[in-house]
Amino acid sequence: MPNLTDATVTVAQLRSRLIEFVHERDWEQFHAPKNLSMALAAEAGELMEHFLWSTPEESRSRAQDPVRRGKIAEELADVVIYALQFANATDIDVSAAIDAKIEANAKKYPVAKSRGRSEKYTEL
Repeated sequence: MPNLTDATVTVAQLRSRLIEFVHERDWEQFHAPKNLSMALAAEAGELMEHFLWSTPEESRSRAQDPVRRGKIAEELADVVIYALQFANATDIDVSAAIDAKIEANAKKYPVAKSRGRSEKYTEL
């Protein structure tokens, strides 16, 4: 699949590609929700390491640094791969789940109360 971009590939296509990748290696046996959620957390930690002890401004700069950007992209890919594999293993529709979560968050964080504020919805 040459030149894949967010604009040219669907979530379903990525999920299908991952199913094939995992199946070819007989890894389904290891992909219980428990294991995938733990792998996802571990990879998220590796992504966070790139920004540890940096200010918000420094973190933005690091994300754009050509030397670090490739490594950051690899960690982000690992996080998304495990998230999509979790969706495959549990048969969760990612787009439907995201849409439902955005709707729920819109109710918890109405624009009039939350615009420009970082407080949790219980504190608005």
